[in-house]
Amino acid sequence: MAQEKRAAAGSPAGGTGPAGLPPAGETGGKLVQVDHAEWNRQARGESDVQRVDRNFLELLQELRVAQTGVQILFAFLLGLAFTPRFATLTTGQHAVYLITLVCSASSAALLIAPVGYHRTVFRRRLKARLVDTGHRYAVVGLVLLLLALVGGVELAASLLIGPWAALLAAVLSGLFVTLWFVVPLWHRATDQGARPE
Repeated sequence: MAQEKRAAAGSPAGGTGPAGLPPAGETGGKLVQVDHAEWNRQARGESDVQRVDRNFLELLQELRVAQTGVQILFAFLLGLAFTPRFATLTTGQHAVYLITLVCSASSAALLIAPVGYHRTVFRRRLKARLVDTGHRYAVVGLVLLLLALVGGVELAASLLIGPWAALLAAVLSGLFVTLWFVVPLWHRATDQGARPE
């Protein structure tokens, strides 16, 4: 078991990990909690300031991907209300539309919020708080984006396949939840030797 953990961490059996740290968070066969900042200092050779800067750049790259998707969806939903067919939708379809539109707008607000936060606290040495807050905004924004995507598919599919659209939306919702949250959380829970980033 210890050798499997070492192999997963990319360390030779019986050796040490990067910068002399025990492989896979092990010490004498026992798992230990490796301090996040200490690991980065030793393994990456980066200071706390450099780590926060790197985390902020990673967050921005991730937000760019999500922002593009939510902005395209939001634009589509806004335009939909001005089409001739919109008036023929049922009350239930109008409700789905409104909920989807609000989820999309809220997701956009959360995914763009770190930019406003950064501008507001610029040169105040609050980048670590910005990264923590931006992380929370991103997670909630992704949940709302998931709901907006599923709602958009349900609305469009309801025009094509009627009541079966709800089943399609439920399947898609399960797929998104699995890919975006369940798999990463499962890996995080089962890979006890994972190094901090």
